[in-house]
Amino acid sequence: MGGARVALERGAARGDSVRGRPVHDALDGRRSDRGAARGGIPAPSGRCACGGIVTSEGVMGRYFSYAQQSGHYFNRPHEKPAPGPIGGAAAWRRGDVADPAIWRTALAPVQVDELRAAVIHARGTGRALGDLRALDFPLPTLAREIARWRDEIQNGRGFQVVSGVPVLEWSEADASLCFWCLGLHMGRPGAQNPQGDLLGHVRDDGADARDPFVRLYRTAANIAYHCDAADVVGLLCLHGAKRGGASRIVSSVAVYDELVRRRPDLVARLYQPFLLDIRNEDASGALRYLPIPPCRYADGRLRTFYHSDYFRSVVRHADVPAFTGAERELLDLYEAIAAQPDFYLDMQFAPGDIQWLSNHTILHARTAYEDHPEPERRRHLLRLWLSIEA
Repeated sequence: MGGARVALERGAARGDSVRGRPVHDALDGRRSDRGAARGGIPAPSGRCACGGIVTSEGVMGRYFSYAQQSGHYFNRPHEKPAPGPIGGAAAWRRGDVADPAIWRTALAPVQVDELRAAVIHARGTGRALGDLRALDFPLPTLAREIARWRDEIQNGRGFQVVSGVPVLEWSEADASLCFWCLGLHMGRPGAQNPQGDLLGHVRDDGADARDPFVRLYRTAANIAYHCDAADVVGLLCLHGAKRGGASRIVSSVAVYDELVRRRPDLVARLYQPFLLDIRNEDASGALRYLPIPPCRYADGRLRTFYHSDYFRSVVRHADVPAFTGAERELLDLYEAIAAQPDFYLDMQFAPGDIQWLSNHTILHARTAYEDHPEPERRRHLLRLWLSIEA
């Protein structure tokens, strides 16, 4: 991705050290003030946070810095624009996935017992968060199921929901440990911002949604369609909202195919860079926007990055030209298609649900919500970003 990748490398993970600390300390909220302000777990300072290995377990090991994970995600192969509609399992519409039995897997009692035993085993290692390996969280039967989920996310419909993780009987620390280690089995976790937060907390912390520099997951406001800068995003529900807060997902492949059918004259622009507003997410403070082409196509596979708010807000910079009429028409139509009820799927989370999404084939959004008045019942999700593509 050229200049975009170089620019992202300026944002290497920073934060206070978790290496050398027992994993339960790194996960129970005892972190730096800077990390706590964002509700995340910081990665080590003073060194690359990648771990840099491929394990013998068949998945990528340790974790990526923010720069490395973003670079990995945006380094999408591209040959030429697709010759027409893409189709396939990833091009689903709502009617294709209306039955939750298609995409929701309930853990069996023996699998829940595996998770309980694995949490105890991982805690007993005394390893720091960044030193844990998938083998420190043994899953005799679930490991095969996770491989099936990963294949569905990467090569199928692009999403999977798992229910039954026993979060209500665990502390937040044990739920966090379980989720992190499931991520190690799925792929390679990575930092979610330049400060190196590895495990995000999605909850309303009182941030002002009207502030353009506030990431909206810290509010109860509506969040527009977007992708995250990682192959996969995972969410584990600890507590749901009083009302609202639905996760809304849509196939970016299906949206693309509909755009091809309606306005083929606009499609070529999706393969050319749009400027993405950084909104203070660059650690150096020097980078204000990045050129990112929304679509890449190779080997019959379409990979899409789309971020409605950040593509549109970039024009606030004085040196960024206004959108042309065709560009605005393209963005408006793309989002209008994604907003059609016959395209998107809404789902509500219950405690113990995990949602895994491909950021290459799925756009995700969230409806606004009303929270419970009791602090201990307020909506709270844990978030992982993972790299799974070779």
